[in-house]
Amino acid sequence: MPDVIINGPEGRIEGRYYHIRTPAAPIALILHPHPQHGGTMNNKIVYLLYQAFVRRGFSALRFNFRGVGRSQGSFDRGEGELSDAASALDWLQTYNPNAPFCWIAGFSFGAWIAMQLLMRRPEIASFIVIAPPANIYDFSFLAPCPSSGLIIHGMEDTLVPIDSVQKLVTKLSHQRDIKIDFRKIPGTDHFFNDQLDLLAAYADAYIAAHLHPAPRPHHGRSR
Repeated sequence: MPDVIINGPEGRIEGRYYHIRTPAAPIALILHPHPQHGGTMNNKIVYLLYQAFVRRGFSALRFNFRGVGRSQGSFDRGEGELSDAASALDWLQTYNPNAPFCWIAGFSFGAWIAMQLLMRRPEIASFIVIAPPANIYDFSFLAPCPSSGLIIHGMEDTLVPIDSVQKLVTKLSHQRDIKIDFRKIPGTDHFFNDQLDLLAAYADAYIAAHLHPAPRPHHGRSR
């Protein structure tokens, strides 16, 4: 799990990268929660997702958004963080030119950025997002959503009420060729502190069941 330094739009981006030596391994990028509320690439859920992808044979990268840890720059309300994620994906693809497909994952604020990157990068085949803040940020850009994926949410989440996420799931599920696996975890809040094992099990099962994702429909946006 070597430290890596990526050239980002605002300078240095600090990351952790695990390289699978299997030829043509798939790749995964994992995005952390809000930088101004303690979010870093070492967040428990980010690390859990990172490990889940590695166990399933993905070369995986997690990194700190601008202004977090040793990453240069300062918080940019999402626009700059999306640019950071795009640069991280570019780096990941450069080191894995034969990767057959790519997945994106994110927790909370990172889920919002992940879904924006999904819209812009047609090579992203699937996604896992945890506690997407559908009551705080606008997700209407997912029209149409370009790929199927997994959404996990805590039923006792008071920061992001589950009703707001259910509305998002319903909207996405009604789109052609899109299947959203929505897993609601009872008795846990936005941070899943007492249900991390179940969250990990859901993520692992979804990755295992979709290791050979179908090609994306052609109605997604390009870069």
